[in-house]
Amino acid sequence: MFEIVFEERHVGRAAERLHLSPSAISHGLGRLRALLGDPLFLRTPKGVVPTERASQLAPSVAEILARIRGVVSSATPFDPRHSKRRFVIGAPDGISSVILHRLLGTLREVAPGIDVGIRQLLPARGFTALHLAWKDALNELEDRTMDIAIIPLDDVPTRFHRQMLYEEEFVIAVRKGHSFQRSPTLKRYCELEHLVVSHTADVSGFVDAELAKKGLTRRVALTVPNFIFALSVLAETEMVSALPRRFLEIYGARFDVVAVKAPLPLPRFSINIVLPKVAMMDAGLAWLVQLVGQVRTEQSGSSGLRPGNRNRSLHSE
Repeated sequence: MFEIVFEERHVGRAAERLHLSPSAISHGLGRLRALLGDPLFLRTPKGVVPTERASQLAPSVAEILARIRGVVSSATPFDPRHSKRRFVIGAPDGISSVILHRLLGTLREVAPGIDVGIRQLLPARGFTALHLAWKDALNELEDRTMDIAIIPLDDVPTRFHRQMLYEEEFVIAVRKGHSFQRSPTLKRYCELEHLVVSHTADVSGFVDAELAKKGLTRRVALTVPNFIFALSVLAETEMVSALPRRFLEIYGARFDVVAVKAPLPLPRFSINIVLPKVAMMDAGLAWLVQLVGQVRTEQSGSSGLRPGNRNRSLHSE
């Protein structure tokens, strides 16, 4: 009960998830308050908010419940062919769009009753250190808002399990037949109008940092909030954009958008599955991690990527 109220921040919604009445939830919280000597949740016009004590307890409660679920799941072995579970995967759209099409195909074959929810993950604004930029994603994992995260983050706290999926790199994307294909020089690159994928509409990024080293600048004529939107714009304009190679390999042909050799260094980085270590005690989650890893193995042969700079966020620059 504590876990669900903490997640929902609303007694009524928690009651619906638990198939109980709101009064039953309130009575249960009353017993917890008396036992722990703390209000735990404070009422607001929009629901409830946890007290500091409740926020401190939440990770321990989640760990205890995960252990209990692990015991239960081991007593009844997880069978993907007959399971009706729903898993929530969090990832930036440049990652989820790369893995999803193969993942769904595999699920249809080996686990036709399992459903998947995709959460759009975005780095927190104002942080250049990746462990801070993705802190909200780590918090959501511990709050069980989602089951696994797939993010460009290597440096995770020791309480988290991390498994590398694939190496990614950025390339320059243009519509097929663009003049930049014939003359991919740095001078021409700077003269063109640029498109940047940014959910905050920020225009500055790693491309600008590389250009600044050479005393150069560019014009960012447009920002868009996701990568598919970027492809549709590139297909109809003379703009250029730095996009993830694997994403472009999968979706570029649909829009007649192609990759061009970059006239300046662009980053490479690793994409990782991340989840709390204690969650790996859940046989279903352990199976999901293994399955996503197998999807990665199937995809890894075509891109020819090499290990490189892994300290980047997955955004067009």
